[in-house]
Amino acid sequence: MIKISSADALLVVDVQNDFLPGGALAVENGDAVIPVINQLMTLPFGAIVTTQDWHPSEHCSFEEQGGEWPRHCVADTSGADLAEALDRRAVSLELRKGQSLSVDSYSAFLENDGVTRTILQDWLMNRKIRRVFVTGLALDYCVTYTAIDAQAAGFESVIVLDACRSIALLDEAVSKIENAGILLTESSDLS
Repeated sequence: MIKISSADALLVVDVQNDFLPGGALAVENGDAVIPVINQLMTLPFGAIVTTQDWHPSEHCSFEEQGGEWPRHCVADTSGADLAEALDRRAVSLELRKGQSLSVDSYSAFLENDGVTRTILQDWLMNRKIRRVFVTGLALDYCVTYTAIDAQAAGFESVIVLDACRSIALLDEAVSKIENAGILLTESSDLS
């Protein structure tokens, strides 16, 4: 069992309407993470952070702009909203990412240019967080990038597998996660 304390943070990555079944960039069974995450939120984390893709309407990642994804999570649309069933009462910070027109941002710590940092690292350090537990959508993109960048920023990084779903690259993502020295666990192992 892993005991949760005030030095731990729960990161809830991109549990947004456009990534849920029926959304513009739906992750298969993406809604299945919500009850698991809601249960995790009852543990004594020192901080709980939600992230959201919050893209301008002509974002570089969109297919019509030459990117690889359908239009999704456009700022101030219902698709960009966090899932209604997600219990946000204990959330300490709501972080929006991917707001630059010309740079995407998979990670909650660092934009895809590899240079531009979000506020998350400093925010967590100011709260004396030492370990982060990463959950959400999708495991093979934003969850993995967030966990790897958390580790690089000096936090112990743990991915809660049953609180994540993958678009397609599950085996590749797990291999990348393990090679980065990130712990994989299940929600039942946390108390």
